[in-house]
Amino acid sequence: MTFEWFWYVVAMSDELPEGVVLRRKVLGEWLAIFRGDDGKAVALRDRCMHRNAPLSKGTVAKGCLSCPYHGWTYDRMGTVVGVPAEGEKFRKTASRATKRFDTTEEDGFVYVRLAAEAPNDIRPFKMPHYGERGWETVRLINTFDNDVTNCAENFIDIPHTAFVHFGTFRSSKKQKIDATIRRTNGSVRIEYRNETDNLGLFAKFLNPTGKRIEHRDNFYMPNVTSVVYVFNEWMTLYITSQSVPEENERTRVYTDVTYNYGLLNRVVRPFIRWHSQQIIDQDLDALRDQMEVIRKYGRSFNNTTADAIHVMVESINDEIAKGKDPRLLPDKQAEVSFIV
Repeated sequence: MTFEWFWYVVAMSDELPEGVVLRRKVLGEWLAIFRGDDGKAVALRDRCMHRNAPLSKGTVAKGCLSCPYHGWTYDRMGTVVGVPAEGEKFRKTASRATKRFDTTEEDGFVYVRLAAEAPNDIRPFKMPHYGERGWETVRLINTFDNDVTNCAENFIDIPHTAFVHFGTFRSSKKQKIDATIRRTNGSVRIEYRNETDNLGLFAKFLNPTGKRIEHRDNFYMPNVTSVVYVFNEWMTLYITSQSVPEENERTRVYTDVTYNYGLLNRVVRPFIRWHSQQIIDQDLDALRDQMEVIRKYGRSFNNTTADAIHVMVESINDEIAKGKDPRLLPDKQAEVSFIV
């Protein structure tokens, strides 16, 4: 197993109308993304085979992409179908084809997979309740100056919220939280207990009676986190983030905030977008600063009890980095407690 086996988001579907070319990076690979003559997304290596110009700066006509330098034109298979300088002497040759990558489109996202051959059981993550009646989704895109694993760990880390998001999402109330952590089949699942009103700015709105909140976090190899809050029978919130490795220390994150607040769905949408982006902005700063220190002093961590979550996440991505399948790791469970 390698990281190239997995599907990575490269765009929202509505970012890619016909005739548009997007430049993206995944795992260091440069991509030119456009729609072919069949309307489906195409991902070609962002390199013209002629003089190495970037295809992403070219133009699309009739589902084919033309290089901006000398006009070499590529179809959706990456085959050169036109060379203006050759005129009527032009002939198709396999040696001129540029590399093409598999694409698929689901839940309003365009996905790319870099591996030419990978098991069919590895599919894009199914976004919870996307497009379902009664549910609203706010979709946010941000680029983090840090790697995928550190981003994913941040998104399912409770202790940092009392400091990085003080007053915005949580405050330090010395509240004891118990959690059960399970590693199984390439995923880490966390179930929290004893959470009540420590929710920062919107605590009175989200949980006015101070009841215990149902809170679950999930990590799915190698780059997806899903946070679930159930406040009561009519108020549920999902925060799902797909962290796309552009480079080793640069990650483009697509975050869906999906919620069901009943009759309040449309009313609260602008506030959900504003509040979610405010929290993400704080994490952008924190993760940038963390990576600066890592570059200087290395990646050695001193873990606390709460960091058992991170250790399990790291064990999964470490296996993939070694070319192994994390689904073969033995199931593991831990009971932890920490103060927030």
